[in-house]
Amino acid sequence: MTYVLSDIHGNSRRFQSILSQIDLQPEDTLYILGDIIDRFPDGGRLLRQIMKMSNVKVLLGNHELMMLDALRPEKPAEMLSTRNLWLWYDNGGEVTHRYLKHLRKTDRASLLEYVASLPLFFDVEVNGRKYKLVHAAPSELFREYGVRYRSEKEFAVWMRLNSTFYNRNDYTIVFGHTPTKFYQDDEPLKIWRGKRLLGIDCGSGYVDGRLACIRLEDEKEFYSEEVGNP
Repeated sequence: MTYVLSDIHGNSRRFQSILSQIDLQPEDTLYILGDIIDRFPDGGRLLRQIMKMSNVKVLLGNHELMMLDALRPEKPAEMLSTRNLWLWYDNGGEVTHRYLKHLRKTDRASLLEYVASLPLFFDVEVNGRKYKLVHAAPSELFREYGVRYRSEKEFAVWMRLNSTFYNRNDYTIVFGHTPTKFYQDDEPLKIWRGKRLLGIDCGSGYVDGRLACIRLEDEKEFYSEEVGNP
């Protein structure tokens, strides 16, 4: 089976709730569309746990990119970018940074190297249906919609797809990043279904949100069970 979730944001209880429901088997694949870290305190531990799960594939999210920009792993560990560090902190990164500071240098370097290697999208076909899995938006839209962004990578993890976006392709875009409450007032904590669009960030980064997961074979939806209880 093929499962997709996004934007855990350091909430291990919600992640474990999803894992217990889907009963992930070795032959299954779980795709996580970025933003494992920040806001809630378990992001670093979750990232290290997920790194060891051979049947889990992860995309780069904007929070992982903020971490990389702040910590600049290509330079010595003490070389921080102050401007980027405060941007990261303003978006809930301080709890993640606090965790990283207590890791051994080799473990921290391994984690940052892993994050730096994460891709921007996955193309998946299930039962004859095509899906493009992204954090925020498909990178190939950069030339058409990316005037505000400095790079294709920045666009792919920061762009906001709105509810009127028209997907001209033959695949369904599955994305996180933008909480589904911005697309549907009547069901703010449910997966949003547009025309060849699936928004799956149900606000796990917030106290009153929850984590969502979708199984692509039948598009069955799963939700963490403790809404409002991080």
